[in-house]
Amino acid sequence: MTIDIEPLRKQLGRKIEDEDVVTQAPIKAMIATFDRPDKVPAEGEPIMPGWHLLYLHSHARPSQLGKDGAAVTGGVLPEIPMPRRMYAGSTFTFDGDIRVGDRLRREIEFSDVQLREGSTGALIVTTQTRRIYTPRGLALTEAASTVFREEVKAGAKAGVPVRDAVPTGLPWKRTITPNSVMLFRYSAITFNPHRIHYDKPYCMEVEGYPGLVVHGPFAQQCLFDLLRDSMPGRRIRTFTVRARAPLFDTAPFDVVGRPTADGKGAELWTVTPKGTIAAQATATLD
Repeated sequence: MTIDIEPLRKQLGRKIEDEDVVTQAPIKAMIATFDRPDKVPAEGEPIMPGWHLLYLHSHARPSQLGKDGAAVTGGVLPEIPMPRRMYAGSTFTFDGDIRVGDRLRREIEFSDVQLREGSTGALIVTTQTRRIYTPRGLALTEAASTVFREEVKAGAKAGVPVRDAVPTGLPWKRTITPNSVMLFRYSAITFNPHRIHYDKPYCMEVEGYPGLVVHGPFAQQCLFDLLRDSMPGRRIRTFTVRARAPLFDTAPFDVVGRPTADGKGAELWTVTPKGTIAAQATATLD
């Protein structure tokens, strides 16, 4: 299959804007979904890292969705000539708080596109740069990457890469047991229509996966939560996550980490049931 991404490159720099208001209701749903001890912040209090995904959703109409449920038009990305998509990671810079009651404005820019060859074949990697503003100014910048891949042939299994082993003897560890209810609830509160997270027949029979796919941002939230629980009172300034392999609802997975030697940051990983890297993250903190 010959892939020409020059038409995509010509659309780099496209921007769209949207707005939302930070309310308590989706925060309550997030706390319940992850079974967290967190208190719901009151009016004027800051929300936790990662909770911004409860707001500023893509409200694509049914006519704008592909057969996998995800939007193919209506956003900042042009139509990509590969049908299967997967979270690839994000880099966050936190410049200020997002607080309950804030009116948010988000600017999204189509900022990069690359053609790569991966272990499972040709890949198109796109990046959207999202800037979220509150009445006090820029609060958050996120460079979010998505991988697009070729369609799986009927009856074939999707390739699941096996990565390096995670370091041993790490001081922070938590085991997450994903199930279809948790994944469905997370899809609902983030308005994520991608069928690989809740439609098991589609996920296994069409996309060739062994079970429901754990959302990249779901696992990312587990990393955020482990970090703030392990280094309480510290403010996260930057947070970079790189996805290496998918996780599924077929088995528990671990979230592990450690502080950096200088105490100014942290390294974290999500771990497949085989003990290999699903995602790795680095953070800097105040």
